[in-house]
Amino acid sequence: MSKKKGLSVEEKRTRMMEIFFETKDVFQLKDMEKIAPKEKGITAMSVKEILQSLVDDGMVDTDRIGTSNYFWAFPSKALHARKRKLEALETQLAESSQKKERLQQSIEKSKIGRQETAERAALTKELAALRQKKEHLTAEIERYKECDPDVVEEIRASQEEQLFLVHRLPLENQFLQ
Repeated sequence: MSKKKGLSVEEKRTRMMEIFFETKDVFQLKDMEKIAPKEKGITAMSVKEILQSLVDDGMVDTDRIGTSNYFWAFPSKALHARKRKLEALETQLAESSQKKERLQQSIEKSKIGRQETAERAALTKELAALRQKKEHLTAEIERYKECDPDVVEEIRASQEEQLFLVHRLPLENQFLQ
């Protein structure tokens, strides 16, 4: 006995859309709950959930007439939705291409004043040397930080506080007993 593998949500959505496109008809929920399991193998329990997700995504239209909800989707609507999406993506692509072109032009303008000259090379070398000297001096400051009077005073105050607490504890214990 082999178990039949269930359909994924995306497969169910695709099959549900096939029902609408093939029949080009309007359905009520109870009709879909009967048709979907027979024709497309979608379990009756999940028909309402799948149908609602298609409505939420705008792929299926719904309308309430009296006490009934009707659902429909026609191939022409899907085609128009894809065309609108394609147009939006083409517009976005064109805008991105223009932005890229503007940035390329900006880069070219920036490079104009940066030709490698002897003066520029000397300044670059001097800048590197100054940065290295700054790093060296910062490291030297870190080495001598232990001798800084403010740091030494903080250490001394901390030690005095600890000594005070150590000496105070035995006295407090005597009074508690």
